[in-house]
Amino acid sequence: MNPAMKIANTMNDAILLTELGKRLEQIRLERGTTQDTLAERAGIGKRTLERLEAGESVQITSLLRVLRELELLEGIETWLPEPAPRPMDLLRLQGKKRQRAYAPRPSAKKAAENAAELAPREPWTWGDEK
Repeated sequence: MNPAMKIANTMNDAILLTELGKRLEQIRLERGTTQDTLAERAGIGKRTLERLEAGESVQITSLLRVLRELELLEGIETWLPEPAPRPMDLLRLQGKKRQRAYAPRPSAKKAAENAAELAPREPWTWGDEK
């Protein structure tokens, strides 16, 4: 494993999965645990653990079970931190949680331009009328 490799948003999925798999494998080896033992304790198949360590796609529940068994779940909140509400949202929502996201509305000028583009210019015909 390359100790200097940092996980970055610019990594493609294959590279990221491979790096995570290598790290899990190294942790397992450092703890002196076999794949059979870890898979059994985590409640997954040995082949699933092999795929995970090889950087192949597995179900997220399998990953969570392995992380739990290796006692690595404590840092998972840094992956998806609890979102802090923005001050304006607190005022607007009056303490309620936001339920959905909306696309920004176009300005009045842009809305007028869009309406003008959609307005019919002249009556449509087939072109064979006499």
